[in-house]
Formats: sequence, structure tokens, C-alpha cells
Amino acid sequence: MNAKEELRRLGLKVTYPRMKVLEVFSGHAGTHLGAEEVHRLLLGQGDDIGLATVYRILAQFDEVGALSRQVFDGSKSVYEINDGKHHDHLVCLKCGRVKEFGDPLIETRQQEIAASNGYRLAEHHLTLYGYCPDCEPDGAPKKAN
Repeated sequence: MNAKEELRRLGLKVTYPRMKVLEVFSGHAGTHLGAEEVHRLLLGQGDDIGLATVYRILAQFDEVGALSRQVFDGSKSVYEINDGKHHDHLVCLKCGRVKEFGDPLIETRQQEIAASNGYRLAEHHLTLYGYCPDCEPDGAPKKAN
């Protein structure tokens, strides 16, 4: 589906800035981008779209479910395409690399924990923080105790 069709499907007016932001994410599937990164990528391809406009578009896309917003370091929001499939994240404390993963056993345990406490989960986010192989001092990840 092209950007125009996707915007119409989402119920959003088709505008040049919205199409360009959507195209940035389509071209960077599987990555997590902040507003400044999206803005820099747009400028790099010759699109003069203001940073405030990028922030507004990202908020709109999050609101309609086209993107998912995450906050990994406690302050900076990053966005990724919402493909409807749940996954969790590993975040490197040194370089900020984000790796997605899925584990059915973890998902089952979270459901069991919620149910045993009388909760019905509506949503959840699991983020694990550590050091990626490139940032580990000896080049190899150390096993947790």
C-alpha cells in the first residue's frame, strides 16, 4: 500500500509532510526513530519539513495506531511502525541500540502473573537494559547471575 492509500485508510488527510514521514518509516522498517532523526532524514533527502511539523505528525500517527511510541531512556520518545505484532525490546545502555525480540514463554508468564493477581492485561511493554556485544568491554556479552 502506498503512502496516500495508507493515510486514507488511517482516516488522515493526505498531505505532503505526512506522506514523507510515512515514507521515512517505511524505508526504515524495524528501526526506532526519534523526531530529530526523522527530521534529519527528511532534510537529507531534500524535504524542508520543520521539526515542529514532524513532532505533530508523529503524535498523530501514534494516536491513530500507525506508529508505536516507546520511551527507552526515560526522556526521549522513539517511534516504530505498528505492524500489530507484539514484541519486546533489548536496549544497550552505552550506544542505545534497540533489538526487538519475542518469547512465547515470557508472554505466557506475564498473562499468568496478571491473572493470578486478578488482572486482565490490556497492554504491556517489556524492555531489558544491558550492553550489546559491540559495547561489552571484552566484545562478548556477559551472562547475568
